[in-house]
Amino acid sequence: MSVDLLHFHPGPQRIVCLTEETTEWLYLLGQEARIVGISGYTVRPKRARDEKPRVSAFLSAKLDKIMELRPDCVLGFSDLQADIAADLVKRGVQVTIFNQRSVAEIFSMLFQLAAMVGEAEQGAQRVAQMQADLRAMQAAVTTKVVAGARRPKVFFEEWDSPHISAIRWVSELVGMAGGDDCFPELAAESLGKNRIIADGAEIVRRNPDIILGSWCGKKFRPEAVAAREGWGAVNAVRHQQLFEIKSPDILQPGPAALTDGVAKMHQIILQWMDADQAGAFRS
Repeated sequence: MSVDLLHFHPGPQRIVCLTEETTEWLYLLGQEARIVGISGYTVRPKRARDEKPRVSAFLSAKLDKIMELRPDCVLGFSDLQADIAADLVKRGVQVTIFNQRSVAEIFSMLFQLAAMVGEAEQGAQRVAQMQADLRAMQAAVTTKVVAGARRPKVFFEEWDSPHISAIRWVSELVGMAGGDDCFPELAAESLGKNRIIADGAEIVRRNPDIILGSWCGKKFRPEAVAAREGWGAVNAVRHQQLFEIKSPDILQPGPAALTDGVAKMHQIILQWMDADQAGAFRS
């Protein structure tokens, strides 16, 4: 039997996703059949954990297990997975590492991946809908502000000890949701170690109205935040405005952050605006 040496598949057919956001996006695009392995941290969509073998953490991966899956493409995120990527490339595997850090870069990644699997049109439509929803959110905030509402100061705590502030896409989404990030100057730092706030007194000095916690998978404890030395005078503590945003909903630079994560922040901020206008936080 002759083999057609000119035949090729339009896009990868056996994909390993080393982080959650690419898995979630491929499921949303209806292309989950292409996925043969996922990250152990994947919780979105929930059924992926039951359907796909888990082959990696974030900073480590089971290379032999990945090779057994015969991937024709491995998708990863950030310079933090550079060593994993290098090892796989040395084994002859095609690897694509995205490095999205802003909202615009997340949208770009989503479109690129959709195009890779032959779903550019659907990807563009989904991106356009998410953008429309975010613009509507911003418009709702503007309407509130024009009517006299204040934008709250928001401290987003990505880790509790040491204190780590919001990465860029989270900081941008806080702004779109209606708040002002207390540490905007740190948001552009891609590495958590460069967003450490060594002196908790500086957080107290900036006096956030709302504290959002997303401790990288560890449960956020508002009571522990409120009990920190000197934090009793912080507006967010005084008025019990301490809330958890689940890590999978906001700390994965993919569709979850642009939909569920920002929507939860928006709801919290709108409720604060309404209560503030009613005088609840003026004392």
